[in-house]
Amino acid sequence: MRISNWIRTCTLLGGWVFVIGLFAPRAVAAVDSLKGTVMCGYQGWFAAEGDGAGVGWHHYGFGKPGECHIDLWPDLSGFPAEERFPTPLRMADGAVAEVFSSAKAATVRRHFDWMKESGIDGIFLQRFGVSIRGGKHTQFTDAVMENVRAASRGTERTWAVMYDLSGLRGGEVAQVVKDDWRRLRRDRKVTEDPFYQKHGGKPVVAVWGVGFNDDRGYSLDETAALLKYLREEEGGACVMAGVPFGWRTGTRDAVEAGPLLEVLEKNVDIVSPWSVGRYGRVDDARRQIAELQAPDAAWCGERGKSYLPVIFPGFSWNNLMRSRGKEVALNGIPRLKGQFFWEQAMARVKAGADMLYVAMFDEVDEGTAIFKCTDRVPGATPAAAGETGGMLQFATYEGLPSDHYLWLTGRIRQVLRGEMPVAEALPERVK
Repeated sequence: MRISNWIRTCTLLGGWVFVIGLFAPRAVAAVDSLKGTVMCGYQGWFAAEGDGAGVGWHHYGFGKPGECHIDLWPDLSGFPAEERFPTPLRMADGAVAEVFSSAKAATVRRHFDWMKESGIDGIFLQRFGVSIRGGKHTQFTDAVMENVRAASRGTERTWAVMYDLSGLRGGEVAQVVKDDWRRLRRDRKVTEDPFYQKHGGKPVVAVWGVGFNDDRGYSLDETAALLKYLREEEGGACVMAGVPFGWRTGTRDAVEAGPLLEVLEKNVDIVSPWSVGRYGRVDDARRQIAELQAPDAAWCGERGKSYLPVIFPGFSWNNLMRSRGKEVALNGIPRLKGQFFWEQAMARVKAGADMLYVAMFDEVDEGTAIFKCTDRVPGATPAAAGETGGMLQFATYEGLPSDHYLWLTGRIRQVLRGEMPVAEALPERVK
């Protein structure tokens, strides 16, 4: 049963103050349609030594002394001992720096509790093609998915599968992804979950990496065949494509427009252009969204397709790049205490967006996470980074509460649904 909306007004210092309690965050998420929702990407790929998954330090990068692949440090306040894993790093005060593992069901449930508390509707669970080709990594990926399924039911948040094709070679798209989707639907019966996300009457499945011009090993024809299969076989699905920012015009990060648009028109129900790193300042974000969203959305609308824009809070991958022998700046795209994130959302809503995708919930590798992260980070540590050397560095939330971006995402959802007015200024958080 849905929790009713409520509005409470009060008088303060002679003026009317609108106290926001609309669509209480704990309300059941919208399972049957993406319209009016704010969804997050969920990597779920973090594993630690000693977590029982058997894959070691996955995506944390503690492979050799002084190496680390994350720029944000997760806040483990309130985590019990069984959900905390010691790393080779130390905090400035000498305490052991600890991280979480996505293999732990209790930790994934904790993440979903945060979503419910802040009003986030659900997630697109990433399934990387290179991790579902068999072996221990497939077992780990499946275990995380089962954690997500249980957490979804327990918190009434929605979820859907998103296949990321990055790293797949020619000929693997059909073999790997088709076989996996068939197994998930027939054997695991994932789309029968009560909170598996639907849209247009069908379960949603997303494919990220369609039409990029960065010399991927697979072809556009291969992705077209995959999209067609997902849409028509195994009972049919509502297919979403994660496409380049310049998808409609065939510019910047996209392949030639003609063939790509033909693939999308024939085989896709939702188009979601990737915006992460495509702009890095507030004014540039406003300008590009104003220029691109209307024609992008119009192309989709004229063909009966939905349009799902991507927003992100900032970007930083200093430590990851150091491990690859490259020197980049910490906080390459500054967060500005949430202003960068907020203004993207406001620009999208003003331009007519009726759904949003937040990249990402838990992505600490590239510094786009919105979940709880801490300003208490490991102390200066020599970096083992090939020729660059130097020290490991970590980004912070600039003195803000660790749940600031969760809270802000919940406010963005309220604006999207017309429960708060569009405003350039960040909303004031009343404690």
